Amino acid sequence: MASAFAHAALGATLGKLLLPHPRHWPYWVAAALCAALPDVDSVGYRLGVPYASLWGHRGLTHSLLAAAVVAAVGTLLGQVAHPARRPAAARLALLLFLATASHGLLDALTTGGLGVAFFSPWHPERYFFPFRPIKVSPLSIRAFLGAKGLRVLASEAVWVGLPCLMLLLLGQRWRQHQRLGSANK
Repeated sequence: MASAFAHAALGATLGKLLLPHPRHWPYWVAAALCAALPDVDSVGYRLGVPYASLWGHRGLTHSLLAAAVVAAVGTLLGQVAHPARRPAAARLALLLFLATASHGLLDALTTGGLGVAFFSPWHPERYFFPFRPIKVSPLSIRAFLGAKGLRVLASEAVWVGLPCLMLLLLGQRWRQHQRLGSANK
């Protein structure tokens, strides 16, 4: 898996891109949390749930179905927010779906594990992408706090952090361009 840091960074980036107004910062945080959420299944690993099972790591919680459920629940919860801060429901649903689904996409780019069950529970086959540049993160915190963890973070800085920064800069330039275009009309 990619580390929680990489998942959260991508989720927050998606939040800033899809809901750019500063009043929506709580949704950026929500997107970061949704992006890391699928790894809740790693608790099962400690409880003896077989890795390759439906409930194992990178199984059902990493599926597109799980992303849709998280987006639906999150969107419903988002409707209780103050109306002036609340984004459009469709935009929020898209953000939460993309943030949660991004977890499996990053994991499919890693160098280890059994792959990601994107289409679980109907199709339990697990997939990796042909290009897998991200170093796989250890499941335990202790193993992460050493040289291996530093290699993972360095890999994620290049393959997740830099693209996120580039997307944020492009998004900012796009919004500036849009403002200038509407000011010149």
